[in-house]
Amino acid sequence: MAPHRFREQFDQIQRAMPDVPLAMGPDDSAEFLYEKGVVLARDGEEAQVVEDTVRTFFTEAPDLTPDTVRRAGPPRNRSGITRIQVGDPGEGAPGADRAVASALRALRQTEGRAGRRLVSRNHVVSIAVNACPGDEPAPAPQNEPPNPAAAEGRYDPETSVGVLVVDTGLMSDYRAYPLLAHTRGDLQLRETDEAGVLQQYVGHGTFIAGLVAAVAPNTDVTVRNSLNDAGAVLESEFGERLFEAVDASGWPDIISLSAGTSNGRTDGLLGVQAFMEELREQRTLLVACAGNNASATPFWPAAYADLPDWGDSVLSVGALRGDGEFGACFSNHGAWVKVYAPGERLTSALTGWGAPVPYVYQHSTYDACRYGFGYGCTCQFPRHTGLLSEDSTEGKPDQVMFQGLAQWSGTSFAAPVVAGLVAAHMTAHKERDPRAAARRLLADNTEFAEVRGAHVPALVPPTWRPVPVAAPVAAV
Repeated sequence: MAPHRFREQFDQIQRAMPDVPLAMGPDDSAEFLYEKGVVLARDGEEAQVVEDTVRTFFTEAPDLTPDTVRRAGPPRNRSGITRIQVGDPGEGAPGADRAVASALRALRQTEGRAGRRLVSRNHVVSIAVNACPGDEPAPAPQNEPPNPAAAEGRYDPETSVGVLVVDTGLMSDYRAYPLLAHTRGDLQLRETDEAGVLQQYVGHGTFIAGLVAAVAPNTDVTVRNSLNDAGAVLESEFGERLFEAVDASGWPDIISLSAGTSNGRTDGLLGVQAFMEELREQRTLLVACAGNNASATPFWPAAYADLPDWGDSVLSVGALRGDGEFGACFSNHGAWVKVYAPGERLTSALTGWGAPVPYVYQHSTYDACRYGFGYGCTCQFPRHTGLLSEDSTEGKPDQVMFQGLAQWSGTSFAAPVVAGLVAAHMTAHKERDPRAAARRLLADNTEFAEVRGAHVPALVPPTWRPVPVAAPVAAV
C-alpha cells in the first residue's frame, strides 16, 4: 500500500509540537497545516475588528459559540501579530476546523471594504510539509567529493560575502568538514534520540551551509537554529524568529531560507509581513526555496519574488532533476518561481565524521513516482521502508549509517546553491550589492531547462556534476 506522506508528516510535526493542536487545509485538500481554533490579525484596531466581526457572526450561527472568541496571547512584538481564539481546539477531527473556516468567511465582506487582508490562519511554516524535503538523506561515499564540488577561490575575511542560513542548527562536529571551517552560528539542540539514532531533519542546516561554502568559498556563513522543532514553526512566531536571526548579527548580504508554506492566497503571509516590509528597505537579498509539493500554488515567503514590491529583494528557487535538463518531480513551479538550480541528489556535509551514526528512515518510497513522472526519481530510489508508514508490508524500517557526507534532494538545497552563486558573482565582480549581483547573474545567464512545458532559467554551478537519470524503478 502506498505511503500516506502528508499524514505521516502531519503526525511527525504534531509530535514535535504537542501543545499546539493542528489541522489540515484548505478543507480536505491537505496543502498546508495550521493551528486549530486560532486566527491571526494585526494587533490594535484590526484585531478588535476581527474579534467583533467574528463574535457577531458566531452569535447568528446556530452551532458556533461567540464566547470562545478572545485574544489567545500577546502581540508578537515587532511582527505585530495577535492570535485570536475562535473555537475550541479540542473539538472535531484533527484534519478539520469549522470554527476557523467560519471566522475567515465572516471577515470577507469587511476585508473587501478595507481593501486589505485582516485575518489569516496560523499556518505551520516548515522545511518538510508534504515532501520531507524532497526525500530523506542517503549515505554518500566518503571517497568522492561533494556535489557541487568545492569551487576555486580562497576565503578573505576582508571581502567575504555574508550569508545567513535560517534553518535547523549546525551539527556538533561540523568543523570537521573543511569547507565549514569559517562557518559559525547555533548548534542543533538535539541530534539523536535516547537510542542514539539521528532525529529526522537534523543536519538540514549543516547540509545547506556546506552547499553555500562549496559554491562560494569566500563567504562568511552563519547558521541560526530558528527551525529546530522538526523544522517547523507557527506563522505567528516565524516573523519574530526571522527578526531575531538578523538582529543577532546584523542584516547580511544574503539570507538563504529553505522553509515556507502555501496558504491558498496570492498576497503573502500575515505573520511575516512586518519582516518582509523591513527586508524591502534593506540591501539584503532573500533567496528562498519554492517548496516540494509539485504544485503551482504560491509558496511563501519564496512567492514574494512575484509581488512588485519585493521583486528586487526576493529570489525564489525551484529544483532541477539530477541531469539538470528538467524540473525535479517534487519541485513547485509556476511564474512565481524565478530560477531553477540543481536540487536532486546533491552531496554535502551531514554529520558523524567520527564514529558512524545510525538513522532510521521515516517514510517509505513509492512503487512509482508519486507525481506521475517517468524517470527514476527520489520518490522511488533508493528504496527503503519507513518507520511512519504503518501500512507498509515490507517489514521493519530500514536503518543506515552516516559518517560525514550525505546525498539529499529538495528545493531546500537548490536555494543555497543559488545563494552561493550570487555570493560567488559578488566576489568575482567586486560587487557589494547582492540584489544587483542577482540581477546581473540572471541577465547574463545562458542556461535553461524545461519545467512542466515551460522554458525556464537555470543556474548551474561550474563544479556541479550531473547525476545520471535512472530508468523508472520497477515495482516490487
